[in-house]
Amino acid sequence: MIELVPLPGMPEIRPGVVLAPLLVEAAAAAERPLRPGDCLVVTQKVVSKAEGRLVPLDPSDLDARRRLVEAESTRILRRRGDLIISETSHGFVCANAGVDLSNVDDGWAALLPVDGDRSARRIRDGIRAATGLEVAVVISDTFGRPWRNGLVDVAIGVAGLAAVVDLRGTEDDRGRALQVTEVAVADEVASAAELVMGKARGIPAALVRGLDAAWLRDSSIKELVRPPGEDLFR
Repeated sequence: MIELVPLPGMPEIRPGVVLAPLLVEAAAAAERPLRPGDCLVVTQKVVSKAEGRLVPLDPSDLDARRRLVEAESTRILRRRGDLIISETSHGFVCANAGVDLSNVDDGWAALLPVDGDRSARRIRDGIRAATGLEVAVVISDTFGRPWRNGLVDVAIGVAGLAAVVDLRGTEDDRGRALQVTEVAVADEVASAAELVMGKARGIPAALVRGLDAAWLRDSSIKELVRPPGEDLFR
């Protein structure tokens, strides 16, 4: 059984705040003290705030916002009105290069972490230093999806959890060998955790307990980024 536990009660995050001890305290306050093999999902917004990835921006200044999005992009793929679909330095293809004005103070915008994997490792290392426990950490963010309406949370950084589990060569329940099945485990964990965090409840983290121990390994978000040469739509 997989358990999803929201972790409310974390304070407002300011630049320079160390997240690891706050997450340990939040899990204890939720009566779920951390255990080996647990996974913590932390929203991009609080990670960006803690890392000082905030820039001043007048939300009514559309030209300034466009310039900021372009500065955070390595390539612009599409434009429609104020919406820009671009590729970031991480290889993510997303709306407005991940520049976000929600859940930040007026007059400011949050940018994506420079390196989501490094952010996840920093939290994981901090938890290990504080508790001696080995846990996994996923940094999540909200993305739209081509061809489907609605938003989902996906992983933009990972530490201690497989980003992708490769099932090619294994057999299905009819004994047929799987040819192409690669499961985006980190994305599935991020999306599941969002069900208990929500978009407007002010809960920036969740504990995921009960994941398959075989998924707990070193990995990188790069496993989830499709190379341009394999992308039929770019």
